[in-house]
Amino acid sequence: MIKTSTQTFLYFAYGANMFSRRIQSPNIAPSAVAVDIGFVQGRRFTFGKVSRDGSGKCDVEMTNNSSNRAYGVLYRINAKDRENLDRAEGLGLGYGEANVQVVTAKGTYTAMTYVGSYREPILRPYQWYKAFVIAGAIEHGLPAEYIEWLRTFEAQADSNANRRSEREALLFGDLPLASFNQDADTRQLAVNEA
Repeated sequence: MIKTSTQTFLYFAYGANMFSRRIQSPNIAPSAVAVDIGFVQGRRFTFGKVSRDGSGKCDVEMTNNSSNRAYGVLYRINAKDRENLDRAEGLGLGYGEANVQVVTAKGTYTAMTYVGSYREPILRPYQWYKAFVIAGAIEHGLPAEYIEWLRTFEAQADSNANRRSEREALLFGDLPLASFNQDADTRQLAVNEA
């Protein structure tokens, strides 16, 4: 049983916020603790949420088809971080709030999540953004088939070099420089696949 109180809430992350290093950033939700993984039924994951920067962001659009599942991470977050999380996710500016039923191995839980307000199915995410999603899915052990399916989405390069560098620094963290020299071919292959 996952416990919450008036001081915490459950949040279902299905996109870039699955990646712990991102959601636990001081300006988002540093109190976030991953408590389980699961899925919501009747919704489909897409990168079709319209973003101000012209790229596609994550969404779990309603299909009402029970065979559709969107997987993600169930986080427990301190209520004091809610305002920052809402702001970081653009609540009211492209995302709305929804309560979803998250099915986990331990049971079904009601959690808050964000759903896209404006969608365009032909959008593509930036490569770094797609990498956040995949890194979070791998970090938390989402089903391998689902992770491979996430890899099939096309992505685009971000022409804003400063934003790209900042996001990649968060993605790669404090890896020692020696590891970059040793794995140059592997990294280039991953970039080409993103």
